[in-house]
Amino acid sequence: MVDIQVKNLTKFFVIGENLLDGLSFEIQEGERVAILGRNGCGKTTLFNILTGQMDFDGGEVYVNPNKRLGLISQIPRFPEGYTVEDVLRSAYSGLMKVKARMEQLEETMAAGATAEQLREYDNLSNRFQSGGGYEMDVEVDKICNGLGIPAEQRAQEFARLSGGEKTRANLARLLLEKTDILLLDEPTNHLDLNSVEWLEGYIQTFKGTVLAISHDRYFIDQVAQRVIEIVDGHAEFYSGNYSFYMDEKQARFDLQMKQYEQEQAKLKQLGYTVERMKGWGINNRTLYRRAMSIQHRMDRIRKTERPRTEKTMKASFGEKDFSGDVVFKMKNVSKSFGDRTLFSDVNLLVEGGERIALLGDNGTGKSTFIKCLLGEEDCQGKIQFGPTVKWGYLPQIIHFDHPERSLYDTMLYEKNCTPQMARDRLGAFLFQGEDVFKTVGNLSGGEQSRLRLCMLMDEKINLLILDEPTNHLDIASREWVEAAIEEFEGVLLFVSHDRYFIEKFAERIWLLEDGHIRDFPCGYQKYRSILEHEAAAKPVVNTPKPKKERPKGGTKDSEKLVRRLEREIEKQEQAIGELDGKIEAASADYQELTRLLGEKEAAEAVLMDLMEQWEKAQV
Repeated sequence: MVDIQVKNLTKFFVIGENLLDGLSFEIQEGERVAILGRNGCGKTTLFNILTGQMDFDGGEVYVNPNKRLGLISQIPRFPEGYTVEDVLRSAYSGLMKVKARMEQLEETMAAGATAEQLREYDNLSNRFQSGGGYEMDVEVDKICNGLGIPAEQRAQEFARLSGGEKTRANLARLLLEKTDILLLDEPTNHLDLNSVEWLEGYIQTFKGTVLAISHDRYFIDQVAQRVIEIVDGHAEFYSGNYSFYMDEKQARFDLQMKQYEQEQAKLKQLGYTVERMKGWGINNRTLYRRAMSIQHRMDRIRKTERPRTEKTMKASFGEKDFSGDVVFKMKNVSKSFGDRTLFSDVNLLVEGGERIALLGDNGTGKSTFIKCLLGEEDCQGKIQFGPTVKWGYLPQIIHFDHPERSLYDTMLYEKNCTPQMARDRLGAFLFQGEDVFKTVGNLSGGEQSRLRLCMLMDEKINLLILDEPTNHLDIASREWVEAAIEEFEGVLLFVSHDRYFIEKFAERIWLLEDGHIRDFPCGYQKYRSILEHEAAAKPVVNTPKPKKERPKGGTKDSEKLVRRLEREIEKQEQAIGELDGKIEAASADYQELTRLLGEKEAAEAVLMDLMEQWEKAQV
């Protein structure tokens, strides 16, 4: 069954320049598809068209009318004073109305109930139970724990949250709504690694249809079954995840280039033959007709378009020579805000050539750690740099002292360079033509990061510190940044949630957790393996069962009854334990979860009955 169908979709914002130009594709029920393309190619516009928020100029769009569709990029407006908990519970608005009516009836019936009230209450109760009303609390807790929304944040006003926190709460609300078609626009942007991995697991077991716009290559590898890339307003299709897409894209490029070169060689040869025969055919009509025949054949040859290569940044860091072994060392470094300790007793030594990733959940203090290292925040303890160390820093939140200036003027004033040098350096970072006269304050987040990186690369440094360097960058821009960093031979220290980036560069990992930094002298894959091994080795804490004492005295029949009931109680407890495992495994399947929870409720009722019989049998 087709859930989404787009035929010859056209959308323009400037007449004569189509953003989407004859875009066509189909999404089948239950598919998980990644939508790729450079920033500005029309991905978010496509999502807005699918949800009906934006009109289109031509073509056809079909979304299954029997399916509920949810878009994560849109953050709805909520009433003033709404807490995060209110936002989450709005996913159950229908059930909450049923619950409110049930409570109203309970108050009315306290003084005496009519037959009609009892029937209404019974119907409402059945609706509430079948809709999952009694599992609401469990579901909300499960989603919040998975996405890292703490209990104290759930009590805060939604309007007072940061943009990232609002996006995370809205994602939780969308998942609780049990939509059939999920449209996810950069869902991992504001999630830490644990939350991203939880979301991946949720999507992999989700029974509905998923369309995801993402620049997180690792995420696409984990969740996408196929890829649609938007290029020049058209769709190109790849029947696999990101790794497959990369290999197939290169194979298609190589094949097209080979066909193009073969055609050009053939056309060149035929052209040379035509020119010679035309010269010989001045006095020979037969040769001239043959030359014209070859010319017509050349015109009929289907010309393969030369495959286009992406523009690349031609830039590298200006490195400063480093002498000595120690780049920096930290001794008993601690940082607190009031009663809250971010980290304490940090003792680390960094030597030349190391590449270190600083990892940890959101809010653990990674950016504060970097600021303490660079002296932008006060801390306790001692931090000492080597005498020849010069660092360069790309912060997570980019700030320019004069956002009203153009890119060109920013380079002239802040880097003290000549007009030609300013244009050359900006051009190396793909700021060309009229782009250099854009106002810095009007740049996108990705463009601001690119400009700051352009300014940073001009400096001679031997310690490069990056805080979320790939945030807001599309895949092509991430690859440009990675290419520049690969050439850098100094020390690299970075904070990132981009696992593709971490896996590529990290040779040592610092994990900021529970106020301490654990040092792993290895790459990302081995680090993950160590954590998984530690988790598996943790002993499972089982609540000891109370010893069931045999009754003293009594008849043989009563003793047999007690033993039989004990065996049945043990079997029932095992059955409930197995149901708990099944419930955890089915956490993303709403229908199966509802069935299992009902089964568990019935099993617990049987267990309670057996326990009561056991107690009576001992009297």
